[in-house]
This record gives sequence, structure tokens and C-alpha cells, in this order.
Amino acid sequence: MPLRLSVVAGLLALIAFTAPATADPVEVHYAPVENLERVDVALLQSARSKIDLTAFSLTDWPVIDALVDAHRRGVVVRLVLDPSERHALDRLTEVSDGIRMKPPGPYMHLKSYSIDGLVLRSGSANLTASGLKQQDNDIIVICGTAPQASAFFRRFILRERCGHMSGLSTRSWTAGLDEVRDARG
Repeated sequence: MPLRLSVVAGLLALIAFTAPATADPVEVHYAPVENLERVDVALLQSARSKIDLTAFSLTDWPVIDALVDAHRRGVVVRLVLDPSERHALDRLTEVSDGIRMKPPGPYMHLKSYSIDGLVLRSGSANLTASGLKQQDNDIIVICGTAPQASAFFRRFILRERCGHMSGLSTRSWTAGLDEVRDARG
């Protein structure tokens, strides 16, 4: 009997320290009922190796602070921004080597990012205080999507939106950033 009890206790301990295998890989969050800024900040803080982000508008300070903090922790942070919209470029100076402006053309209305090639976040919420906290918006988080998340940046930005730019050198990432700063004054 004591052996049987020990085996049961061991199995229970193993189950308690094992992540559930059937966890839902898709989360959907809605503003303004939920503060999407908190969701984004938590996701960005979880990054260990890289963040690939596309944004129509990037002005939310806590989100920007999370990107800068990730950069300081050694995470590669790469951003592609739409040049027609305002961005908090002054707060992004630490990650400016990882910023690229989309070439002129149709709006890049994406509000998406990939974390470590394992998490993909997309949805209608701009990365602005009002978009994340006040407007009727959603974000969808897909976890454990290594093939989809790792292909996100190449597929949607480099090939379809910026296909004529093949390299990812520091110069190609920052090309256009000074022009946008100059144009905005």
C-alpha cells in the first residue's frame, strides 16, 4: 500500500509541474473591455531572442518601453513602420538600427508582430494608447506557431510589401528613417 501511495503522489507531482498539453493556442482579446496595452506589454516582455513588428502607428509609450527594454536585454528588435503615420521616433532612438520605413505606396495597415518565431500577434488594434485601451478593437494571439510566426516577417513585409529590398543590413533597416524625421521636423 505505501508503494502504491508513493507512485500516485509521484504522478500527481509530475502532473502539477507539467504544462497542460491541451492549452488553447489561440487567444482573442477585446478593447475597451480589456486593456490590450497590458497584453502587448506582457507579450513583448516574454521575448528572448527576436521581435519582428509591423505597425501602421506606433505611439504607445508602454509598448515602446517594452521594445526598448527587450533591446537592452539583447533581443533583436526589428520594426517596419508606415511612413504616412506618426510614430514616437524620439522614444525609439535606442532601437533605431532595427527600424525601417515601408517604401511609398499603399498603406501598410498591419498591426502585427512575431516573438521568437513562436508567437504571432495580429488584429485591428493600432499600437497607440487609444487603439489599445479606448476603441473597439481586437488582438489575436497565436502561440506555438513556429512555422507561421517565423515566416511572418519575410512573407508579409520583405516579399509582399518591400520585395524589391533584399538585404537586411543595418543600412537597409534605417534607410528612410532620417527622411521621415526630416519631413516631420
